[in-house]
Amino acid sequence: MYPQAPIVIPVNGVTQPPPVIPGNAGIQAVMDPRAWPGMTGGRPSAAQRIDTPLGAIGYRQAGTLTRTRLILLHGIGSGSASWAAQLAAVKPHQPGLLAWDAPGYGESDGLNLADAAWPTATHYAERLWAWLDALGLTQPLTLVGHSLGALMAARAAVLQPQRVAALVLMAPAQGHARLDAAQRERLLHDRLAALANLGPAGMAQQRGAAMLTPDAPTELVAMVQAVMAQIQPLGYTQAARMLSGGDLLADLAQLRCPVRVASGSADRITPPAGCQQVAAAAGVAWTDLGPVGHACPLQAGPAVNALLGLPDVGAT
Repeated sequence: MYPQAPIVIPVNGVTQPPPVIPGNAGIQAVMDPRAWPGMTGGRPSAAQRIDTPLGAIGYRQAGTLTRTRLILLHGIGSGSASWAAQLAAVKPHQPGLLAWDAPGYGESDGLNLADAAWPTATHYAERLWAWLDALGLTQPLTLVGHSLGALMAARAAVLQPQRVAALVLMAPAQGHARLDAAQRERLLHDRLAALANLGPAGMAQQRGAAMLTPDAPTELVAMVQAVMAQIQPLGYTQAARMLSGGDLLADLAQLRCPVRVASGSADRITPPAGCQQVAAAAGVAWTDLGPVGHACPLQAGPAVNALLGLPDVGAT
């Protein structure tokens, strides 16, 4: 069973009942190159790029821009391509969906602030709103944050709550602000040392499979590794430092919008216990996406699509 949180997500201004999440289906449709042409060659290029007063943002779009309702924010070792199953589910005439490359990722400019060596979630949230302003989107939006993206989404909701219809946190990273200083320093050191010693491609080969369950199809592992291999060292370093000082629970305490928290029961990066703690802090039930790993938007594509009110990838 997949327990449902006792809230609803607005769709085109109308609240919808919690979806019935199907069992985890195959990922053949997700991997179909006809559904994701940018994946050829292993380096998906950003479909679009737009300038903002805070720096350019690369992003992927599906559906009708003016009717956009979902904004997808990826995690630290990823990029906009990690939302392939969600982007592929939306037809051109349907309400829009946008997936950004965070600052310093893909085609997006890195943070360029005086104190950007130690950025906070606020820096990313400000860039998010600058991007959406540049696109002319003023309607309330549902922010969907995966892993580190949950910290960005929550802070964005704190900064401009009137623009947020709902918050969906997938396998959320809580941030390390509540750990003792020595532990925070060790975690950050180990993460950045791996990047320095292995490089993005080596880190992807070593760590990519851990984003999934051991029984994940080879082609899905390859896709996760291909996306991870494209991270940029500066952008990753800035994001790692933001994670070190992040405090998701503190931001959730300030929010009044509907919240949902979901993850896979086999997630080894943000295990269920931590995600359940986030759900409890938000006052909602945790949604179990099934026996999938940390890369739940890909490995649990049908379940995530149902949660977000999207059709299955293979639907017509």
